[in-house]
Amino acid sequence: MAGTVSEGRLRQLRMVVDMFDRAVGRDEMPARSSRTAAQLFTWAALRPFWALAEAGELRHWEKDVGKPLPVTTLRVVRNCLEILASRVLPEGKRVRLPELELPKLKPTVDGRALDSLYRGMVDLAGRGPLVRDGTALSPEDRARLLAMVAVLLDAAPRSGEMARQTLDELAPDLTAVGVRRQAQRRDEARAREVAAVTGLHPRTVQMILSGAGHDRSLATEDRVRAALAGLPPVPEVEWFELREGSRVAVRRWLEVRQQLVEAVPLTGQKTALWVSLVPTKAGPTGLPLRAQGLRQAYARGITALNWVMAGEYGWEPLPTTMEQIRRSVDVVPLLEPPV
Repeated sequence: MAGTVSEGRLRQLRMVVDMFDRAVGRDEMPARSSRTAAQLFTWAALRPFWALAEAGELRHWEKDVGKPLPVTTLRVVRNCLEILASRVLPEGKRVRLPELELPKLKPTVDGRALDSLYRGMVDLAGRGPLVRDGTALSPEDRARLLAMVAVLLDAAPRSGEMARQTLDELAPDLTAVGVRRQAQRRDEARAREVAAVTGLHPRTVQMILSGAGHDRSLATEDRVRAALAGLPPVPEVEWFELREGSRVAVRRWLEVRQQLVEAVPLTGQKTALWVSLVPTKAGPTGLPLRAQGLRQAYARGITALNWVMAGEYGWEPLPTTMEQIRRSVDVVPLLEPPV
C-alpha cells in the first residue's frame, strides 16, 4: 500500500496488522481466523479482536499490555480496519465494523473569556521575564506563545495540524494562515456538508460513508452518496483570515524564529513555522516542534497567564489545553486562497 496512503497512515496500518498478528491464536479468537485474511474481517473475529484491542491486550510493548487504548487510538484502529477490509475483501462486500462511543468533551470557553485571552496574551507579551514555581517565559517564549494563540483563535487548528504548518501556510502579507486538515478532520467536515444537504444527522452520514450504516435503507444510502458526488473536492489547505493583532503577533514570532533557525547547524529546508526555543533530546534549538511540544508550550504559557492575571477584575482561569480553546471558536475558511 506504499504510495497510495501517507507515511503516517502506513505506519498506522502496520500497527493494526501487528495487532492482528498478536490476536490470532488466542483463545478469544475463532480458530478459522488464522486460515485467510478475509476471515479476520468476519464479525466473529472482529468482535473479540476489538475487545482485546480496547483492553490494551494487543499493545506492542509488553510493559504497556493491559493499559486500555484511548478513544483517539481506537478511532485510528477502526479507520485502519476499514482501509484493510477494502483491500482484503471482494469489491462491494460490506464489513461490519465495531461501534465507537463518542468521547465526553471538556467544556468550551465563552466568547468573553476568549476576548480576555487575546487581550491577556498581548499584555503578557509586553511584560518582563516571568518565573513562577519553575515555570519561566522568556521574551522568545512569549513571542511564540502569542503567535500560537493568535493562529489558534483565528483558524482553530488541531495541535497535529499546527505542527505541520510551514512558512508556505502564511500569506505573503500575513493576512491569512493556511491549515492542512487531517484526514479525519476532512471526513468530519465532509459529513457535515452532506448532512446539511440531505437533512440527515452527521453521525448517520459518517456511518454510511464508512460502510457501517447497515441498518439504513438503500434509498438513504443513495441519497447520501448522490449528495457527496455533487460536492466539490475538499481543499487540501483551508485558509483563514488573520486579524490585525494576529498579524502583528505572527510577524513578531517570525523575527524570533528567523534567528533560531539560522543558528541550526543543519542543511536542508528550514520551513517549519513552529520551532523549538531550547535544545532537547531531538536536537538543538530551531528544530520543528511536534504536536506534543506545541501542547506543552501552550500549557506553560497559559499557566503563567492565569497567574499574572489572577488579580485582575473579572478574570477567570483559562483551560490549559489547546483543544478546549479550539472547540470554543467558530471559524469560517476563506472562499478563495490568498494570492
